[in-house]
Amino acid sequence: MRIAQIAPLTESVPPRTYGGTERVVSYLTEELVAMGHEVTLFASGDSVTKAHLDAVWPCALRFDTTLRDAMAPPMLLLEKIAQRAHEFDVLHCHLDYWPFSLLSRQPTPYLTTLHGRLDLPELSRVMQEFPEAPLVSISDAQRRPLTNGNFVGTVYHGLPPNLLTPQPMERDYLAFLGRICPEKAPDRAIRIARAAGMKLKIAAKIDRVDTAYFESTIRPMIDGDQIQLIGEIGDAEKPAFLSGARALLLPIDWPEPFGLVMIEAMACGTPTIAYPAGSVPEVIDHGTTGFIVHDETGAVAALSRLDTLSHDVIRKVFEERFTARRMAEDYVALYRRMAVKAARPVLRVV
Repeated sequence: MRIAQIAPLTESVPPRTYGGTERVVSYLTEELVAMGHEVTLFASGDSVTKAHLDAVWPCALRFDTTLRDAMAPPMLLLEKIAQRAHEFDVLHCHLDYWPFSLLSRQPTPYLTTLHGRLDLPELSRVMQEFPEAPLVSISDAQRRPLTNGNFVGTVYHGLPPNLLTPQPMERDYLAFLGRICPEKAPDRAIRIARAAGMKLKIAAKIDRVDTAYFESTIRPMIDGDQIQLIGEIGDAEKPAFLSGARALLLPIDWPEPFGLVMIEAMACGTPTIAYPAGSVPEVIDHGTTGFIVHDETGAVAALSRLDTLSHDVIRKVFEERFTARRMAEDYVALYRRMAVKAARPVLRVV
């Protein structure tokens, strides 16, 4: 098939460090190419891909220090999509609701994967205006608040099987990986580690909007010994970081849409101890790939049961459920269904 992957411009594809959506777009794009599809990636010019790259803006907006109007690049992106839509069998968007008005007025089938939280009242109003816009959720839990959304499927994220692998290391600390923000609750992770008498390493990004939270709540809790902040890390550093951990702590305080970090840990054979919010019960097999707990006391108790879990089994579950190939195959099935529904001949079949 001829497939357009349309990524946000905030980060490159893949991102240099943090960037869940762009990372997933990269994994999906490369796997579709490996499967023989003709893929065009609409993304920033510093993206790296084996697909055809249509660079709408020279670099990721996050790193463009000359940018003064942040809405101009996305506007150019939407116009480029409109100009080239007829070249594809399907348009796969990762831009939330921004393309709905434009793409609903043209004949090429399209769908949008929603990567964020959907429990915001404004989203329901948007969906009232676009009741036919085809949506893909990344967990069943994610879609529940948006009762008027036209969901055509749920596709769990996946990783290339050799991207993150278990490393032969001593596992002697707990890990926190992601963003430092109230909804990710790193303060809970710190309290859990302290109560358990274990070292915690925090590999995390601090967005500008969360600086005040970090300075007032998290920085005073970091002692550089038991609680260590090591900053943002990329894929190259993750295998060692996660393989050296006895467990990943995910004591979240928000409706997690998917939680890519859980399957990153799984790929390294590392169990996750998580609160049962959002997608967690769909991703974590309690007692097999980790433990689902309800409070800090439960998390500390779960840490004492880590020896009952098998690192090899955790890795095997990852290979069965969360690879990029499985993700790509699920999306191709949706693409073909969209093409049939639109009664359009597929320009190129693989």
